[in-house]
Parts: sequence; structure tokens; C-alpha cells
Amino acid sequence: MRILVVGGGAREHALCWSLAKSSEAGEIYCAPGNPGIAEVADCLPVSSGETVEIAEFAEKLQIDLTVVGPEVPLSLGIADEFAKRELPIFGPSRLAAQIESSKVFAKEFFGRHEIPTAAAEVCNSADEARTALRRFGYPAVLKADGLAGGKGVMTLESPEDAEKALSLFFGERVFGAAGDRVLVEEFLTGHEASFLAICDGEYALPLPTARDYKKVYDGDRGPNTGGMGGHSPAGVLDAEGSSQVLREIIWPTLRGLAEEGRPFRGVLYAGLMVTDLGPKVLEFNARFGDPETEVILPRVVTDMASVLRAAVSHGELERFSPLEVKAEVCAGVVLCSAGYPGVTVRGKAITGLTDAARVPGVELFHAGTQQDGDRLLTAGGRVMVVTATAPSLAEATARAYEGVDRIQFDGKHFRRDIGAGGLKPNRV
Repeated sequence: MRILVVGGGAREHALCWSLAKSSEAGEIYCAPGNPGIAEVADCLPVSSGETVEIAEFAEKLQIDLTVVGPEVPLSLGIADEFAKRELPIFGPSRLAAQIESSKVFAKEFFGRHEIPTAAAEVCNSADEARTALRRFGYPAVLKADGLAGGKGVMTLESPEDAEKALSLFFGERVFGAAGDRVLVEEFLTGHEASFLAICDGEYALPLPTARDYKKVYDGDRGPNTGGMGGHSPAGVLDAEGSSQVLREIIWPTLRGLAEEGRPFRGVLYAGLMVTDLGPKVLEFNARFGDPETEVILPRVVTDMASVLRAAVSHGELERFSPLEVKAEVCAGVVLCSAGYPGVTVRGKAITGLTDAARVPGVELFHAGTQQDGDRLLTAGGRVMVVTATAPSLAEATARAYEGVDRIQFDGKHFRRDIGAGGLKPNRV
């Protein structure tokens, strides 16, 4: 099987790494890839947003399975372009991907299909948002409607916080058109979890749960990021809780999308808050999570190439249920450039990777890196994810941090408290 992965970050590195282990995998390509991915796949000189060019590559290379990593090509309709050419692709159509690309659409969809979520109001201006915030009180949550790289959500503790946030959204327009319409949302308390399921339009096959740490600083302080690390399992859902998420959230979403003419084939990713009243949806993503993928896939024993191919071939996915999953915990720590999630400096030399890879259970997944001769340089905000698998969360995080400490570059930043929430026994 000839496989093409779309994207160039740590998530796509983890996907290529996992797919390369398949007995069915032949040649693996990645567009555009990165230096780490180049060790397991042939990298193509095309960006992930160039949907027509990627489809042309898939035709020319006679690709048997294309797997889409990032949200942007999905929102641009890459799956629709492939469908026109009758090319197999694992990823939802542009219409189905609106469950992620528009938070307003998603929130209204939840209401139509009685999916548990936080109360919210849609606002088209700063004044409308101020009025809504007076009704909700504080703390409250402000969300950009469109795609913002995981950074378009702000928790507001006071009217002063609100004014700063509204200035960013509507004055400085830091999120561009994505922030021209916002949700003012009820603040939920509980424990966060990421629940991902592989879907073929009708059937949903759950992956192991995960927890993502989004704030840039220890103690969940500072602005939201695309993710600073995570672990699998999430540790807040037992088997009955996971069944409840499938029953009350995933299946109704899958059925609802199909009923509305948006059948969903891809990864349906529910960002959850597990509250005293049960799990509620914070948001949906329409693709593999990042950094969740990097801590989930090392635990999956089932051949992922076969699973994803079955999801593209209607009616074959259910035979893989349930996935075979290792009992061990996987933890991951994201290494960032100084200044992330704001302006960062690129081109810093990275050393110590060979030494880090020697730590038992450690895998290194490249994100923002670039090759310069025999030197590896930083090339983005999130530079690398160091993961480790071990029998317990404490051992997994200790191994991951041992790997982190062996990698060096100027301005290296990371959180020291990934996994601090701990895992409860018998969680999945």
C-alpha cells in the first residue's frame, strides 16, 4: 500500500512513524514533511494547503491511502478535491469539517441534536460580547468562531480581562476574520479529556483517551497554545464514562452530520470537560489532535494502516473493534522556541537528539525543525515532542523529561508539570 500523509508537524511525524510499522505499508510519502519525517517517509515539496497540487501528486504516485493531519487543508476542501478524482482519502469533506472550522456552526449543531455542551451566545461585535458577558458573569470563555491554531480561546476572569481580550479580537484583529464573530460561553469546571474516534461515516471506533495541556506555563497559566504536552490515557474516564461519551456525544454527532448531508469520514475529536453532571463538549476537531496523536499512537498495537484503509472502505471499520491497546502510559512534552505562542526566533541549532533517543521508551517527533547541511535548526514555535512509554505515568513523565533535558537549543521552553494531574486507576 502506497500512503501519503498531509502535513509537516509532530502529529504527522507520529502518523508516518505508526503507519511505517504496518505490514501493509509500502512506500510512504509526506507533504511537506520535516527532517524527522524524512527518516521514515519521502517528503514532497508541496505545502499542506495546496490541495489541488497534493491531489495531483496522489494521482501521479498512484497513492492507495491519503491521511490528512492539519485542519486547514480539510477546511479548504481537500477531501472534496480527492473525491472528484475518485482518490481514497481519510479526512472529512469541507462541509463535515465545519464541526471544527466554525465554532458557531458547532454550537448550533449541538443544540439541534441535544449534545451536552456549555451555554453560549453568538456575538458579532465587541458591544454584543460585553452585553453577553454581563449576563454570564465571570469567569467566562471567549472563543473565535474560525480556525486560530488552538489559540483562539480565552478564559476571562474579570471585566478587565474582557476588555483586553475584546481589544485583541475586534481592535487588533489578531485572529483576522476568524475572530470577527465570537462565542461568549459559560465557564465549565471539571477535568478535561480528549476523546478521539475513527469514523467511516456510520461507525465510530474509539482511540485511547488523552489529556492535553494547553496553557504555555506551569500550573495552567498564561495564554492558550496549540498544546504543551499530554498523556494517554486521560485518567478521568472509566469504561462506563467512555461508553457515555460514545452514547451521548460521538454517536449523536455522527448521526446528526449524516442527517444534515455532511457524512463524516475521518477522526472525530471531542474536547471534553468531565463535570459533576457528566461529560460536556468544549469543542470538536475534525482531525487527529496535536499533541494527542503523539501520545496515543505509541499505545495502539492494532495495525493503523489497515484501520484507516478500512475507514475509507465503507462497512469494514467495525471488524477492528475494539482496538488492541497497550496497558502502559505514554506521556509527551513539547519543546518550544522562546516567545511561543507569540513571535519566536528561528534558526537555533538543536543538539542532543541521539542521546535523548537512548532513554528507554522515548520517541522523538519533530515539529518545527529544518535541516541545514549536517545541522538541525529550529523552524517554528513548537519544535519537537518528546514522548515516553512506561508502566506508570510517573515513570513515563520521568523518562520523557530525561529526554527533554538531553536536547538543547537556545531559548528552549517547556512545561515541567505535564502529568501533574495524575491518573486514577482503571481509567482508559
